[in-house]
Amino acid sequence: MRVLLKLTLDCDPDAAWRALRSPAVLREVVAPWLDFRSLEPGGLPTAWTEGPHRVQPLALRRWPAGEEVVDLRFLEGERDGLPADVRMLRDGGGATSGPFAAFRSWDHRMAVSPAPGGRTRYRDQLRVSSGTALGDALAWYPVWAFWQWRGARLRALAPSWAHEPESAE
Repeated sequence: MRVLLKLTLDCDPDAAWRALRSPAVLREVVAPWLDFRSLEPGGLPTAWTEGPHRVQPLALRRWPAGEEVVDLRFLEGERDGLPADVRMLRDGGGATSGPFAAFRSWDHRMAVSPAPGGRTRYRDQLRVSSGTALGDALAWYPVWAFWQWRGARLRALAPSWAHEPESAE
């Protein structure tokens, strides 16, 4: 199954890129339906790094719902075969236990690029499969509805992601 979002966000692409790499923003975007608790020593990082991160989803921000691995790669422009002005975060992880483990495959890609007026073109694609046509059909609407929620939250939060130049340290 495939679920897509195509949005224009009211922030610049650098701010959107920082937001995509922020566990705090992830937690804001999925609230109040989900939250995530780190299963790694030291808790959630300030910014995601490439590689696997073990987390526990919390249904309704409270009840443990299994375990997941967020396995990230950061792709940028021509270096990674994308258009020059595109940056992409790709999560190829997935649930290892709990209700989300019904999805046997997980490929989530979020891309940002410049849009007119200093705004950001945001593209989000989730490809998941339960391994059966019936399972995918039953899961499609709830996943689609949740993705629409995420899109609305991204639009609402984006203006607060003011650009902050990186430190020269």
